[in-house]
Amino acid sequence: MATGSLSSKFTANYIGEWLQQQARYIIPPVLALVFLLGTWQMLCSGKTPPLPPPSKVWQETQEYIWHPFFDRDVYDVSAKDKVDSPARKELKEKLTIEKGLGVKTMVSLRRVAIGYTASALIGISLGIAIGTNVFLYRAFDPIFQVLRTIPPLAWLPIAMSAFQGVNESLKSIGLDVTEAAALFVIFVTSIWPILMNTAVGVQQVPQDYRNVSRVLRLSKFDYFITILMPSAAPYIFTGLRIAVGLSWLAIVAAEMLTGGVGIGFFIWDSYNSQKSSELILSLVYIGLVGFMLDKVVYYLSKLVAQSDA
Repeated sequence: MATGSLSSKFTANYIGEWLQQQARYIIPPVLALVFLLGTWQMLCSGKTPPLPPPSKVWQETQEYIWHPFFDRDVYDVSAKDKVDSPARKELKEKLTIEKGLGVKTMVSLRRVAIGYTASALIGISLGIAIGTNVFLYRAFDPIFQVLRTIPPLAWLPIAMSAFQGVNESLKSIGLDVTEAAALFVIFVTSIWPILMNTAVGVQQVPQDYRNVSRVLRLSKFDYFITILMPSAAPYIFTGLRIAVGLSWLAIVAAEMLTGGVGIGFFIWDSYNSQKSSELILSLVYIGLVGFMLDKVVYYLSKLVAQSDA
């Protein structure tokens, strides 16, 4: 019986209906993408276009598209270096290390993971403390409202200045000043939506739930686990979802100023080198990665909180 019901799901009619349902969500964005690419191609097909058309971007970025994780040294091969001599190896000078966009993106994602995780742990903890204590909320809410309006990159100079004094301590844990400053920018950018949404979520626990906890004489731990956290979870995940997008925006901007390996610095370097095709491809990478990060947190919230938010 079970085998028959399972096989009935893979009939031609079932598969056809499933494809029709999926087509509703796939065809519209595909048509919109084709329209936008066609418009871009027409607007940038002149002799001196402001940007390369999609066809040129495709041609000039084949290596980055098909080999996103390459990692190689680049050497300066001079005329003397071409002479077959015992000193040939000594004449090679390593200029740079070229990395694919996949490698650069993974470096940026590692920074985001560190800063975002720290902001989630601290933001949720502070949000619960502030949300459950009226005095703390009245004391700190105005301060947090002011701090959260400061642009992310405005924190970068003061972070670098502050970390200069503990440079030796940072080196002992494998960080330098610019890396620590970039991580701090991610942290301070993403903590506010997590903190504020958590505090609001804790305050929005229905009064009926609180009354039930008093009637049942639940301990503080039981109240926290069975009532407070499940009720506040949709708000917490809303803050986490907003924060992950802000984290990704912040690291790209921070890497443009701090340099090093990362997709943000790759954008700035492509601009300085007038490599518009690589610049456009990196923007596509950023958009796709940001979209995937948002969806990861969204589906995690559906799994944990069982909410449609």
